[in-house]
Amino acid sequence: MNQGNYDPFNGAPVIYRYTRQQAIEDGVLVDLSAWSRETGFTIPVACTAAVWNQYVVPPEGTKELGQSERGRAHDMIWMLRQAIRRKPGTADRLTYEVIFLNQHQKHETVTLKAICGPGDGPEAVMTILLPIMESSA
Repeated sequence: MNQGNYDPFNGAPVIYRYTRQQAIEDGVLVDLSAWSRETGFTIPVACTAAVWNQYVVPPEGTKELGQSERGRAHDMIWMLRQAIRRKPGTADRLTYEVIFLNQHQKHETVTLKAICGPGDGPEAVMTILLPIMESSA
């Protein structure tokens, strides 16, 4: 037996599966598909609750300055579309930057990650999330 290719779960029954639809219903993911279609996406797009709560929801004191969830989500989706256009090849993930107005009413450049992969079936979906920062230790 080749130990390098051994998969102990090969052929094992699936005990539980948490679907993308369940994650959206539970609020773990926020569906942005309707808004993303306006910028040209043809596949479903969602972001994690962390991205939604930390960056899409306007911080206190910025709604009066014209900040809205819709506008901030549009900026995030539009910048993703531009990053995809600039990315050569067919990579299934990329990082990109978006500028948001923060709680101090200063512009903050935020790095986000986008992954394109299968949804609950074979259809392609896009998910925007916070990148995992690697420690330098």
